[in-house]
Amino acid sequence: MKTTDSKARAKPALLAGGNPQIPKGEGDALVQAYIAAMPGWKSDVGRRLDALVTRTVPGVHKAVKWNSPFYGVAGQGWFLSFHCFAHYVKVAFFRGLSLRPVPPVESKSQDTRYLHILEDGRFDEAQLAAWIRQASELPGEKM
Repeated sequence: MKTTDSKARAKPALLAGGNPQIPKGEGDALVQAYIAAMPGWKSDVGRRLDALVTRTVPGVHKAVKWNSPFYGVAGQGWFLSFHCFAHYVKVAFFRGLSLRPVPPVESKSQDTRYLHILEDGRFDEAQLAAWIRQASELPGEKM
């Protein structure tokens, strides 16, 4: 029988596409555990995304839900999340249709738009920061 300590130190399982299985909860520590468990090049992308969100939205609220990190404004809901897939990291803007310019990838959800970051890890940091700032100023998604 494993103790709670050994479970906390155990390496998270990777789900489909290499997405880390992290317990649901709020706080930076869980988001950092998710990022540390992202496989290969995706972990660097996760660190860069987290730093950009934290720099752009001081005091950002963080959580892990459905095995993905979420970012929001306390009391106003969530504005961004990301998730690992086999060949890219998907950044979700829950009110993406309201952003200017609109992020490039459509969603089945009416308001949500995505940005896919590929293995080369390149993204336009200034544009992404602008989207993050805009998204944080909109009403967030209650989840």
